[in-house]
Amino acid sequence: MPIVFAAITPHPPVLIPKIGKDNLKKLKKTEEAMKSLEQQLYAAKPESILIVSPHGQVFDESFNINFSAEYKSNFKDFGDFELELSFKSDYMSIQEIRAADESNQEAPVVMTSPEELDYGFSVPLYFLTQHLKNIPIIPITHSGLDYQQHFKFGNFLYRELSRINKRFAVIASADLAHTLTKDAPGGYSEKAKEFDQKVVTAIKKKDFAALQKISPAEAAEVKEDGLRSLIILSGVLESLNIEPEILSYEGPFGVGYLVSNFKLL
Repeated sequence: MPIVFAAITPHPPVLIPKIGKDNLKKLKKTEEAMKSLEQQLYAAKPESILIVSPHGQVFDESFNINFSAEYKSNFKDFGDFELELSFKSDYMSIQEIRAADESNQEAPVVMTSPEELDYGFSVPLYFLTQHLKNIPIIPITHSGLDYQQHFKFGNFLYRELSRINKRFAVIASADLAHTLTKDAPGGYSEKAKEFDQKVVTAIKKKDFAALQKISPAEAAEVKEDGLRSLIILSGVLESLNIEPEILSYEGPFGVGYLVSNFKLL
């Protein structure tokens, strides 16, 4: 089984200790869930991490795979001038995915090579690689295409990963609604709590089709930041026998943060 681990993580920089400081107390559930997820990932013994983020270079009609030889990240924009992260690329796996795409033209994919990763990638990786410092990664950014294309792209990734003799972890980096409270970053929307409940319920019930039934207008109104990442992951998971495990959900700053593991049966 090439995919040995799958999960959903949020990406708030406030989770980083020197950034969050006293605010970390308000994110205790998320912090503990991320630590638990890290332990489960380490136990799965992955050889590579494929991580899908809503951040980075987003193209209207193509998915973006970053094939830089190495990646770097820092948190200076958020007030932590000391923490710097570096990761190496799973270059060979990226090349195989690229070759398959060029041969079959199943998914519209472009390759870019910026060395710098933003917090949509680096916050989850900061937690998840505590004991996997040298693990290579495959950073992918979603696109402006419709939901069905994202699901099909997930199917494509599953098929290609299955052909590679390597143990993969697949992570969807996603924050939910940014409009849960009146002091939320995106303002307030009455539909925000309902949106987050729809997502959490869909994950719990393995009803991935429900994610694609959320209207783009509703997603835009609640200012979500990761629904397409989740839909890509659902396409990856479609052919696997899984048991979802919601580790935490909370929204103390007006943004919904979900941590979920998918046990592979």
